[in-house]
Amino acid sequence: MEVLVLSCVLALVLGGCVCVVWAARGGPRWVRAVAAVTVAVGRVMSQAGGGRRRSGGTSSDD
Repeated sequence: MEVLVLSCVLALVLGGCVCVVWAARGGPRWVRAVAAVTVAVGRVMSQAGGGRRRSGGTSSDD
């Protein structure tokens, strides 16, 4: 069951990425709408990460 849910989530993410690229090239209105939703969800998810930051490969916690 979990594999089915994760497969659906992966398909939605890939479809959203395709729509973002297609919208950047001037796709139809519905593609631009899906791309806008995808970008908005991505922004919300990145802000939901809160204080997590990517390190540049160095760690000062040694």
